Amino acid sequence: MAQSDWAGVTAPDLDDFAALAEAARSALPAEFAAAARDVAIRVEDLAPDDLLRDLGMDDPFALTGLYEGVPLTAKSVMDPGGHADVIWLFRRAILDEWIARGDITLDALVSHVYVHELAHHLGWSDAQIAEIDRWWD
Repeated sequence: MAQSDWAGVTAPDLDDFAALAEAARSALPAEFAAAARDVAIRVEDLAPDDLLRDLGMDDPFALTGLYEGVPLTAKSVMDPGGHADVIWLFRRAILDEWIARGDITLDALVSHVYVHELAHHLGWSDAQIAEIDRWWD
């Protein structure tokens, strides 16, 4: 990219990230689309301190995304209502990873984080996700 191509370019903001996540949701295979529509997407710059404490984490840049909710495999008609399932994406942590990797597009990384968190909603463990998603190989 020529130097002049960067003039006026700013980092993608929270709305840009939300649009990338929505694009990832729209691109899902039909068998996952319905489940994905039931999960809210929230984008924040970094994970809040209380959430990091709950997870036993110190570094907010180590958490790019999080599924918050009850996986479909554990849901019951007896569950109390009022708690929506949410996929959290953390913009600055994703940007930091994107820069550090330097070998993928930002939309691909946002999509990867989104799909990984959606897999938790579907009831998949990290080990099961790793069997299917060879992202880090």
